[in-house]
This record gives sequence, structure tokens and C-alpha cells, in this order.
Amino acid sequence: MRVVAPRLAACALLALLCALQALAMLRSPPAWVPARIDIALAPGAAIVLGRAELAAPGIGARHLRLRRDEHGRWWVAGTGGEGALQVERGTEHGRRQLPSASLVLGPGMRFQLGALHYTVESIAGGALRFNDGTHAWRYDGATLWRDGEARAACPGAAPGARLLGAWNRWLPVLAVARPLVFGGSLSCATRIGNPHAAPGSAVLQPIDGAFVLAAPGGARGGSRPPLLVEDGALPFALALAEQPLEGVRSIVVGRTRMQVSLQEGRHEGLLQLVPSGRVAVSAVPRADLPGEVRWQWDRRDFLSWPAAALPWALAALLAGASIFVLAGHTACRRDRAGALRLGAGAALAVAGLGQLLAQRAGAAPGLAWSLLPCWAALWYALGWRLPQGQGGPLLGSAVLLLAAGLLLQLELGLGAPDTAWLRHVRKTAAATTFGLGLAGLVAMWPRRALPRQATVESLLLLLAAAAMAGLLLQVGWGNEAGVFDVQPVELAKLALAVLAAHCMALGLGGAGKPDHNPGGALLRGLRLSAPALLFVLLLGVALVQVDDYSPLILLLVWAAAMLLTWSFAAQRPAAAAGVALLACACLAALALLRGAGPDAAAQWSFYGERFGVWLDPAAHPHTGAQLLLGAGAIAGGGWFGADGAFGLASLGQGALEALAIPAVQDDFAPSFLLLRHGLLAALALWALQALFLCALLRAALCAWRHAAGARDFRQAWLGRFRCFLLCGGGAFVFGHFLLSWGTNLAFFPIMGQPMSFLSAGGSHLLFFIFPLLAFAVAGAPSTEENPSCRSTSNTKP
Repeated sequence: MRVVAPRLAACALLALLCALQALAMLRSPPAWVPARIDIALAPGAAIVLGRAELAAPGIGARHLRLRRDEHGRWWVAGTGGEGALQVERGTEHGRRQLPSASLVLGPGMRFQLGALHYTVESIAGGALRFNDGTHAWRYDGATLWRDGEARAACPGAAPGARLLGAWNRWLPVLAVARPLVFGGSLSCATRIGNPHAAPGSAVLQPIDGAFVLAAPGGARGGSRPPLLVEDGALPFALALAEQPLEGVRSIVVGRTRMQVSLQEGRHEGLLQLVPSGRVAVSAVPRADLPGEVRWQWDRRDFLSWPAAALPWALAALLAGASIFVLAGHTACRRDRAGALRLGAGAALAVAGLGQLLAQRAGAAPGLAWSLLPCWAALWYALGWRLPQGQGGPLLGSAVLLLAAGLLLQLELGLGAPDTAWLRHVRKTAAATTFGLGLAGLVAMWPRRALPRQATVESLLLLLAAAAMAGLLLQVGWGNEAGVFDVQPVELAKLALAVLAAHCMALGLGGAGKPDHNPGGALLRGLRLSAPALLFVLLLGVALVQVDDYSPLILLLVWAAAMLLTWSFAAQRPAAAAGVALLACACLAALALLRGAGPDAAAQWSFYGERFGVWLDPAAHPHTGAQLLLGAGAIAGGGWFGADGAFGLASLGQGALEALAIPAVQDDFAPSFLLLRHGLLAALALWALQALFLCALLRAALCAWRHAAGARDFRQAWLGRFRCFLLCGGGAFVFGHFLLSWGTNLAFFPIMGQPMSFLSAGGSHLLFFIFPLLAFAVAGAPSTEENPSCRSTSNTKP
């Protein structure tokens, strides 16, 4: 009964969370979206459209201008206001997306930015030559020359940008294209200074063999001069330039994409726009529209299945069925139940991957088709049969945390006034299906003999190389949001934990053996610790490039936890005392920082502005809004939620007050939890998070006991490796919990880190959480192999 009770409790809680998700969908109010926007214009007529007519939140009230000339041709142009209008055309090389305010340059053309005039001299040999009356410029799409001399990197440029510039100069045949930017006070790299214009006032880049000049975002206020172009006629503002709609596949306004279709009539032409992406949601199928605009309404359907999603579904079904049959015939001939579990895991992994690819291609099915495989994956993970007796608390708490995060993202998506918020719950559901399916395959695959040490180290080096390559890509071409819609930092944290655990496991393999050569012992220690130290150095350099110090805090928490683990394993109490003193020093420093004045904090060189906002958010109405809105949401939730019923009364309803908090789906997800479900629900989540961390530590302790009692050196290394890896992974998860709760509750300055399991972090789930769960259950010793790990609850009454 002691074994059955926790599992029954986990099953009951998971059933409750799944039922709440289903109830949220059923209780969501009717939502209508424009399936198609028809615009009818007579020849010679024009119309200006904005957010109300295009159902596109985030753009201006007068964003674009449509015109039909006397010959019946359609033209589109931006209005010169804030925000760019993108035009996507189909070419022989694929799709090409350009701002509407763009023009292909040719010899003899002139353009003006502020008081400076630029004249195009020639275009030959893949390079454009022009002058501004003072200097002669040459640009080949990757490198900029002034008066025959290549421009050096800009001051303060990232190492990746410097390396890319050197690569383009030394190997022009393999050069990586970089746009030429006009504005600012410096001429460096691929930037031409212009004292009369802000940086980014004009952009020049090669596209399909032509050099295209663009005015990004139009005119952004009176302080920025317009970009004027002369082409044998009177100069005109490029921001107001018209583009023909013939050959246009779609236009992008803000975060809303409109597929374009032209239908010619006898008297009036009809332009059909099909919106996707971020589309406004209406409670009733009515809108106040001009006479030339007509909407065809479509009610939001959670069971909808677009035709574009059918190929992905068929591919997933075929791949999953093939793997299912293969596993049933080859993997476990004697264990049909095990074969079924392996096949189910493979089918879930393929289904989750298909959903991720379909969402990436813009062919996501209805929300119910995303949640159903995710629910199956959660129940599948809860039913894993592990070789050890203490895997229940670890998997049970992880599955419940995943279900709670999915419920929170679902509530945000259903309560939003546009369709873009539902992509977070779809991405989380697809990542959960894919990750748990793969982790199940790792957990249930038949155990074989351990590979050779050289093979293990080769795999670890490949993992480290992939992580470092991703970090270099982010430093050179990415930003704080990652690169190519992926966060390489999450894979780097996993690789760091794995590599450090391997080095520590090898280093403690000879613990307790006398060494009469101190110099040899020192060299051996340096050899074992050098890979981990080198990777920490590279990771730190990459993370410093990000305008946020939270990754450094995570590294500090991880390093302290690993030092504490090593001190207990090597029986070095002095090191443990040092970690305790370091923790006390951090608490004291936090108290001192809290007592500092905002004016003093503003003078600090290390993110002084962030500390100033933290100490006095009311004095910073723009940057302090996130902290103030989060605090207001927490205060409004109270003990029982804003509705007084733990959020049950408002399940599936609007959440406009929470959507005003920046990054509420990610960094500030706990604020929404406290607002909607109250402090008591947050306390239950804290208990669940503490249970997960304790289960990780218990599994690590079991692995260490297995290593101590193993007779084979490979089994001993595996036990130590799992112990240090689980401790390191648990330290990173604890760091995420600490930073996220501290940021939302204003214990710390605002630091952009998602909360594990709760936030909409696809990269964090795929590249860190699910691999950690797979490592936690893979290769775990059975109770027969290590009786000291046998849970007391397994004993007969």
C-alpha cells in the first residue's frame, strides 16, 4: 500500500490537471476571427487601412495604403508611420521578403539622407561603387571599403562580429553577407556614418544579385530625416514608395501575415487577404468597417484540421507505425509489454516532431489535436517501469509540473484577445510530446554492457562541440532571444553538467588511494579538470555578450552546488565550509544592495540601471513597468486567486490584466499564476518543485551508493557520473526556480530566466529538462544490483 498510494495520488492529480485543461477549452467564450478580408476598389480609387480593418494588433490606425490605378493594377505602400510593411514575392530561388519601402539601385541613381547625397557610380563584379562627395565607397555585400581601405570592426563589437569581418576580408569567395547600414556617427564594419541620421535610417543589401536600398520602419518621427531617392525624376520619399501587388504572395504587417490573392471583376477589382499569425479575436461576428472592406468570419474551432497539416500527420503516422512494428518484432521478443511501451514512445516522439515541424511551417492543427498527444505522453511517462524502486517521486513530480505549466499556458492563450498567444501552448504541448517520447525510449531500451571509455569520451566531446558551436552562432548572429529560434545556452548548460560530471567521476575514481608523487597527482588533476574549466570559460565569454547577468548567476549556483557535492564525496569539510561562507556572503551582499539608494545604484558600472529600477521602480515608468505590473498582479491574486475560487470560476475566461505584463508567458509566468490561482496554489507548486529537487538528490545519493558497492570499475564510474550529473542538473533547475521566483517577488532585480516546467520555454524543455529526465532514469541500478538503494516503502508490511 505504501507504494501504491503515491502513484494513485500522482494519477489523481494528473487526471485533475488534464480535466481542468479540457474544462478551460469547453468554458472558453465564443471567439470569431476573420477568415478572409475582401477589399473592393474601382479603378483610380485608394484606401488607407490599419489595425481595425486588418484585424492586426500592434500596428497603427493608418498603417498601409492600397491604390488601384486607371489600368486596374493594384499598388501597396506604407504610410510612413512606425513599423515596417513587408512584401513577400515568389522568385525562382524561393521566397523573398522585403520592406515595401525598398528600391533596386542602378548606375546613375542618387539618394539623399539628411544633408548628404550619395551617387551610384557602377555595379560590376558583384560590387556596388558609390560616393558621397567626400569619400568613395565600395560594397560587395559582405565588406565595406572607403577610399580603397576595408573598414575595421566597430568599437565594442562582439568577438563573433570581429571574426566574421576578418573571414569576409580574407576569404571573399566564402563571404557571409552583411547588410550595409547608414546613420550614426561612426563609419566602421558595414556601417556608414551620417551625423544627420540615426543608425538604421537606411539599409543596403544584396538580394538575388541586385543591390536593394530600403528605409526600415519608415519615418520614425520628425527627428529622423526621410530617405529621398532620385531616379531621373523628382526626388521622392522611399518610405512612401508604392509596390505593385502583381506577383506578391503575402504582405506582413506587424506580426500578422496576409496571403494575397487578386480577383478581377467587370467594374471593381477584388483583393483577398487571408490573415494568419497574430489575428484579433472578436466575441461576436461584427465589426465597424468601411464600405470597401468586407470580412468573412470563422469561429475558432479546437478540432479544426487545415489541409496543410495533413502531410505532416500522415508522415508522423507512417513513421510511428513503422517504428512500433519494428520494436514489437525485434526489440523485445520475449517481453511484448516492453515492446508496446517502446513502440508507444517512438510513436509519441514522431508525433511531437511532426507537430513542431507543422507549427514551424504555419500549418498547426486545432488546439485539441495538440493537447491529446500531450496528455497521452504525460500518462505514458507516469507509467514508466524503471529498474529501481524510487523513480516514482521523480517522474511523478516532473509530470505534474509539466501538466501545471501546460494549464497555465492554455489559460493565457484562451484569455488573450488575439490568436498569437495560443502558439505558446501549442509549442509547449508539442515539445512535451516529443521530449517525453524520446525520454521513454531511453528509459525503457534494453540495458546492455557499458561502452568503452574512449567511446564515452568521444560522445561527450561531440556534445561539447555542438554546444560551443551553438554559442558561437548566438554570439555572432543571434541576440538574447537565441539564434534561428533556438536557445543554444540550454544545450550548453546540459553539456557543461555532463562534461563536469565525467571529469569529477574520473577524478574521484582513485580517491583514497595513496599517491607518493605529488607532482603526478597535480598533473592528473589538471588533466581531468581542464576540459570542464575550458568549457566554463567559453560559456562565460558567450554569456557576457548577452545584456543580462542571470546566466552568470546560474553558473555561480551550479559551481557552488558542484563544489559542495565534491566536498561531501571527497570528504573535504573545508570546501563545504567555504561554500557555506559563500552563500552567507551572497545573502549579505543582497541585503546591502537592497539598502543602497537608487542614485548610488545608477552610478554602478555593472548593470547599474537594472539595480536602480529594482530599488525604485516608480522612478522609471518605462523600464519599471514590468516590476510594477507583476507586483500588482500578485497583490490582486491574494490567497485564493482574483476570483476567490482558486481560478476555477475564471477558467478559460479573459486574462487582459495579466497580458499587460511583459513576458508574462515566460519570465513572469509566476505572476500570472499568483493572480489567477492565488498564493495557496503557489505554495502547492513550491512543494511540488521541492519534491522534484529532493527526488533528484535522492537518485544521486542512490547512484553514489551503487558506485561505492560496485565491483566493476565501469559500473563504479557510471554511478559517480550519474550522481554528479543529477546534482549539477538539479543545481541548474534550482537556479531557475530561485531566479524566477526572486524576480517575480522582487527579491532580485529583473533577470530574464524562465521557470522550469512552468514557462513557455521550448528550448529549455527540449535541450535541458527532458535530457536530464532521461539521464535520471537511464542506467539506474536496480534494487537487486544495489540493495542499499531499496526504498523502505518496498518492504512487505
